[in-house]
Amino acid sequence: MVACRMPDRESDPRPGSRMFVLSLVLCVVTAVVTLLWTGPTVAALKGFTDAVFAQTASFFLLSVSGFLVLCIILALSPAGKRRLGPADSRPDFSTVSWLSMLFAAGMGTGLVVWGVAEPMSHLLKPPVGPPGQDADLAFLITNFHWGLHAWAIYGIGALVLAWFGFTKNTPYLPGAPIRHGFKGAWAGPVATGADLLAVFAVAFGVAGSIGMGIMQLGSGLTEVAGVPPDSMAVDVGILVVLVLAYMASAATGLDKGIKILSNLNMLLAIGLLLVLVCIGPTSDLLGAFVGNVGHYLGALPSLSVDTQPFGGSDKWVRGWTLVYFVWWIAWAPFVGIFIARISRGRTIREFVVGVLICPTLFSIFWFTVLGGVAVDLQTAGGQDYTALLASDVTGVLYRVLEASSGGVLLGGLATLLLFVFMVTSVDSATFVLGMLTSGGSLEPTRSRKIAWGLALGLLGGAFAFVGDVDTIKVLTITGAIPFLGVMILQLIAFFRMLYRDISEETQDKTQA
Repeated sequence: MVACRMPDRESDPRPGSRMFVLSLVLCVVTAVVTLLWTGPTVAALKGFTDAVFAQTASFFLLSVSGFLVLCIILALSPAGKRRLGPADSRPDFSTVSWLSMLFAAGMGTGLVVWGVAEPMSHLLKPPVGPPGQDADLAFLITNFHWGLHAWAIYGIGALVLAWFGFTKNTPYLPGAPIRHGFKGAWAGPVATGADLLAVFAVAFGVAGSIGMGIMQLGSGLTEVAGVPPDSMAVDVGILVVLVLAYMASAATGLDKGIKILSNLNMLLAIGLLLVLVCIGPTSDLLGAFVGNVGHYLGALPSLSVDTQPFGGSDKWVRGWTLVYFVWWIAWAPFVGIFIARISRGRTIREFVVGVLICPTLFSIFWFTVLGGVAVDLQTAGGQDYTALLASDVTGVLYRVLEASSGGVLLGGLATLLLFVFMVTSVDSATFVLGMLTSGGSLEPTRSRKIAWGLALGLLGGAFAFVGDVDTIKVLTITGAIPFLGVMILQLIAFFRMLYRDISEETQDKTQA
C-alpha cells in the first residue's frame, strides 16, 4: 500500500543542506582517519567510552528499564487507544509487512552474527561460576540483552517521533519534539545538536553492523565456497557487491525495495529456523523455548533494577550489558525514525505490542534454536567451540551448521539471509539519513540517499578493516553515548504535549 502523503512542512528551499554537508563530511573524515590511524583512533575512543561508563553505568541501565516501564504504562492506559495520526487514519502497511520491516531494520544482521556466538560465549565464559555448565544462565543473559529492553529503546524513540510527526505535523527529526515541546533560547541549539548526534549515531551504528557483517560473510564464503580466509580482496568484493545491492534497492523507494526485502528476510529466517528445528533435537528445542520465555519473564523484574545483573563484575557489565544497551541507543535514531515512518494509523497500544512483544518472542525463539543446537553439540555432541569463539566469533555459526547435518546448504542459506538483512538495514539507513539531512522530509531525494549509501560503505569498510569485533563495538557506541540525554528530553516533551492534549479534550467535553 502506498503511504499517504502528509502535508508539507515549513522548510527552506534546500532543507537540511547544511546538516547534510557537515555530517557527510565529518563521517567521511572519520572513516579516513580510522583507516589511516586505526590504533590511536581506537585507543582514544576506548578511553573515552571507559571513562563515561565508569561514571554512568547505573544511570544507563536504569534509564533503559524506565523506558520499558513507560511503554507498558502507555499501552495499558487510556492513552493506548489514541492513533498515531488523525482519529480516522488507518495503517499504511499490513501487519505482516510492518512487523517484517521494523524487525529487519532493528536487529536482522545482529541476530545472524550473534545467534550462536552470544549464548555460546556466556556458556563457555559466564559472568560467574564454572564454564560450560549453566546453559539456562547463558540464554537468560542473551534474551535480556536482545529482548524487551532493547525494543523498549526503539519503541520510545519511534513513538515520540511518530506522535509529534503525525499529530503535531512536525518534521521527522530527533530535535523536533524538543523544539515543539520546550520554550526558551536553549531549545533551538539543543534540538540542532540532537539532530547532528542522531546522524552520527545512525552512521556509526550501521557502519558497525556493516563491518561485522562483512567479516561474517567472509567466514561464510570460506566455509561454503572455499574462498581464501582473511582475504582483503574478498572483503573488498563483498563491500562492493553490498553497496551496489543496497543502492539499487534504495532507488526503488520505501514501498518496493525495503518492503520486498523485509518480507524476504522473514521468509528466509523462518525457513532456516524450521530446518534446524526439524533436523535438530526438535522436542528439546521447543521445550527449551517455552522454558526460556518463562525463565526470562520471571527474572525480568529483578534484572530491570539490578545495576550488576547476573552477579557479574563491573568490567563484565560494562563489556556486555552496558555495551548492548548503548548499542541499541545508537540504533534508536535510525530504527525509531524508520518505525515512526511506517507506523502511521496504528494505535499506541497496537504500536507498543507490535514493537515490544512480537520481535522479542521471535528473538528468543531464534536464540533458542541456533544457540540450542550449538549448546547440544558442545555438551553432548563431542564438539568444542571454545577456541573458535576466542579467535573467530563470526565463523562459529557456520561450524555449528556444518556439524548439525546442514552442511553447505544451511551455510549458504545463512549467508544469503545475512546478506539480505544487511542490504535491508543499510537501505533503511540511507532512507533515514536522507530524512535527517533533508529537514525531516518523508521522501528524501535519491541523490542524498545515494550519497549516504556511499558514505556508509566507506565507513563500514573502515570498520571491517579493523577486523576485531570488540573494537567495532567501541567504534559503534561512541556516537551514541550522548543520545540518551536526547531521548530523555524527547520523552519529557512527549508527556507534556500528551497531558496538554488530554486536558484540553476533557475541558471541551465538560463545556459541551
